[in-house]
Amino acid sequence: MTALEVKNLHVSIGDQPILKGIDLLIKSGEVHALMGPNGSGKSTLAYTLAGHPAYEPSAGQAIFGGEDLLEMEADERSRAGLFLAFQYPASVPGVTLAKFLRQTINSRRQAVNPEDKGISIPAFRRLLKEKMDMLGIDHKFAGRYLNEGFSGGEKKRVEILQMATVEPKIAIMDETDSGLDIDALRIVSEGAMRLKEELGMGILVITHYQRILNYINPDYVHIMLNGRIVESGGPDLALKLEERGYDWIREKHGALEEA
Repeated sequence: MTALEVKNLHVSIGDQPILKGIDLLIKSGEVHALMGPNGSGKSTLAYTLAGHPAYEPSAGQAIFGGEDLLEMEADERSRAGLFLAFQYPASVPGVTLAKFLRQTINSRRQAVNPEDKGISIPAFRRLLKEKMDMLGIDHKFAGRYLNEGFSGGEKKRVEILQMATVEPKIAIMDETDSGLDIDALRIVSEGAMRLKEELGMGILVITHYQRILNYINPDYVHIMLNGRIVESGGPDLALKLEERGYDWIREKHGALEEA
């Protein structure tokens, strides 16, 4: 079993504190939803864990698979089994989706064994077709430049396709539901849940809305406010947010707004 344990994590950007003591434990096979109003620090947590250089922790720990995650470079975190699905996936003109994914696989294999010659083209084609079929992605996309001219839903499917290809131990999905219609949301969510079942993968879903949680069923729901997790509970907590919004959270934890 692999776990990601965040302990008293503090992060500032310049002189501005963003995260003010985050504690979170995600184990293999668990789904955690992280919700909160804009500016509460959700994406900062995701980028910090993934190793974005602009987000430097000032205190606290993040232990991943028994190792100090914060001492690893971003590529080392990925190879250790941490995956971040972006809210706004970048386009890479001139690099096809197939080439990108094959290079990703080979880079990971060769980091473990420099003598590894990489996955063969026939084996890669079989793997890619299998994963694309699972996510309802047209095989023609393999020859298109990565995310170039893709719709929002197509970009998010490709994020899940990357996840399916590298098979992480813990996946962070940063507002993956942003910009998706109902059909795309269902396909992306069901793909993520299938990976969870097949790989025993843990998932942290960062979202504003209940709707993705109708498909990616959380075991735990956490609410962030002003850089802290102020409420944790089961799926009913997300339903309460959907019904009542964040005003009751602000009223209950209002002192944190000025902290």
